Amino acid sequence: MRKAKLFVINTIILTATSFIIRIIGMSFNVYVSNKVGAECIGLFQLIMSIYIFAITLATSGISIAATRLVTEELSRKNNKGAKIIISKCILYSLLLGITSSVLILLFSDFIVEVCLHNKISKMPLIAISIGLPFIAVSSAINGYFAAVRKVIKTASSQILEQLVKIIATSFLLSLFLPKGIEYACLSLIIGDVISEVISFTYIFILYIYDKRKINSSNVTSRNYRKDILNISIPIALTSYIRSFLSTLKQLIIPIRLEKSGMSCKSALESYGIISGMALPLLLFPNVIIVSISNLLIPEYSTFYATNETEKISKISTKILKLTFIFAICMFGIFLTFSDLLCNFIYNDARVIHFVKILSPLLILMYIDNIVDGMLKGLNKQVAVMKCNILDLFVSTTLLYILLPIIQINGYIIVLYISEILNTVISIIQLKKVSKFRIKYFSWLLIPLSGILLCRYIIKFLNFSTSNIFTLIMQILLFIFIYISFLVFSLCLKKEDIKV
Repeated sequence: MRKAKLFVINTIILTATSFIIRIIGMSFNVYVSNKVGAECIGLFQLIMSIYIFAITLATSGISIAATRLVTEELSRKNNKGAKIIISKCILYSLLLGITSSVLILLFSDFIVEVCLHNKISKMPLIAISIGLPFIAVSSAINGYFAAVRKVIKTASSQILEQLVKIIATSFLLSLFLPKGIEYACLSLIIGDVISEVISFTYIFILYIYDKRKINSSNVTSRNYRKDILNISIPIALTSYIRSFLSTLKQLIIPIRLEKSGMSCKSALESYGIISGMALPLLLFPNVIIVSISNLLIPEYSTFYATNETEKISKISTKILKLTFIFAICMFGIFLTFSDLLCNFIYNDARVIHFVKILSPLLILMYIDNIVDGMLKGLNKQVAVMKCNILDLFVSTTLLYILLPIIQINGYIIVLYISEILNTVISIIQLKKVSKFRIKYFSWLLIPLSGILLCRYIIKFLNFSTSNIFTLIMQILLFIFIYISFLVFSLCLKKEDIKV
């Protein structure tokens, strides 16, 4: 019972923190989008795809290895072993971070010419290389805090990072934006790097202080190198392939759109509207799913280490049902209020079209995220990565073929194919290790019926939405009607939310 309540408390902390960060980040992204324009956002998204690939090179496998192994050793009361594991994970992450930095610098000319269309110099890449070692070590430390269930330390570092990022980026944009698109992108990157360095300093101090409180009376002769490598290397290798394909996928979108006859500027704008504006808005509520998914890794690792298969099946069923209910609610909200949300947030009618078309994807995205967290905790991280690699290979191939023919609609089609493929394979993988059955009537059909009822009532009431407060009240009414419908239809019961 204590562990269950601790899980709920940690979920609330992470979710609240993520919401605060997302609200701040979303507001700041809107400010940046309006300030620099869709073309700059599209180019920045391309740079970020390189940045994310570099982060993957620097961090893959170490964070999960730290979380899983520290969790397992602490569950065996081996505190000495847990301290050895995290020390080695930090060392390995530092080496990976430095290696990633060197590779970015070595290939900077190629990246600028081939990937970034010679739109900018290699200055943003130099800035990225400086931040990578700090990001790598922070990742290992965050894995440790997840294992010891002290997520408030990670949460506080994320809030600090976001605040520093906004202050630094705003200051840099005020100085360099008039100099053109390159300096705008450089300001965004440098602001991010500064925030990462300060966040690392803060989380490292917290780690040193926390580590001293762990009793090291237990003695172990193991150095855990093999354990760490057995987890991190398979994850790293598959992550590198996955990240490479993901980066390639993002980079070819504007290139193949140009092949359809669009100008480079129009291609970057279309890409920026979907990837930099529509998708971030749709994924805003995903903070709840991501928080739960991350916390499930140490919990499921404990169940896996103690062979509690019945508990795994019971919790998996409950969490999947609640995820379906939540995801369908979010789909209904974005479908119903997309016009108002986009007008208030972006004041750009082009975003509305893509939000409506992509809103059904939320159901698949949220389910896939939560299942991935379960699988990683059950030592199935390699299976998750293989699934992601297959998905990226298929979607990259389809993008290459479809974009020159049907332009941006090809991107939307591929997003759907990608999510369907990923979600179906992930669920199949989970069913192999956890006995659960998706109840399509109560998990899917009843919630969808609730959405139709909510939409009808909202349209029947015909509110006049003149300000953001009225919109928020409509959304809250929508959620209240939806939950009431689920309760009266016996789809949502007391035991579903009981800890």
